[in-house]
Amino acid sequence: MTVRKCIPWPDKRLRTKAADVAEITDEVRAVWDDLVDTMEAMPGVGMGANQIGVMLRLAVVDASKERGKVIRLANPEILHSSIELREHDEASPNLPGVSAIIKRPRAVTVRFLNEKGIIDRRDFIGLEATSVQHQIDHLNGKMYFDHLSRVKREMLIKKARKL
Repeated sequence: MTVRKCIPWPDKRLRTKAADVAEITDEVRAVWDDLVDTMEAMPGVGMGANQIGVMLRLAVVDASKERGKVIRLANPEILHSSIELREHDEASPNLPGVSAIIKRPRAVTVRFLNEKGIIDRRDFIGLEATSVQHQIDHLNGKMYFDHLSRVKREMLIKKARKL
């Protein structure tokens, strides 16, 4: 288990869709462990594998108040999204020093391969839902600021470059 370096924006891996995971192996478990350590060191509420340069559809989420309730996801996909939206100030260690208010569905149902290698389905609500959507965006080669208008996105990136 290791805290890994987050690759800096605009590394092309942050714009590349990560590859599906065929099965849960010791290598996959090791990546998940590194993601948890890296997320905790930030501290954050989630992390996708491509954020540390691993191009596999792996993510971790822990939005619990007490921490230590990490959900490990492989090949996550959103099956259903609520109509009701929730605003949250989102950021990424890949573009440090800036953040933006993003509106996302308040709740989502996600299908994924769990740490036992079994296809699982789970409902996420509130901050957990925001985090899992943010991580799935990463795995699809999207950044949170892609949800902003072009002008706001350009201003955010310009501000980050100054930092």
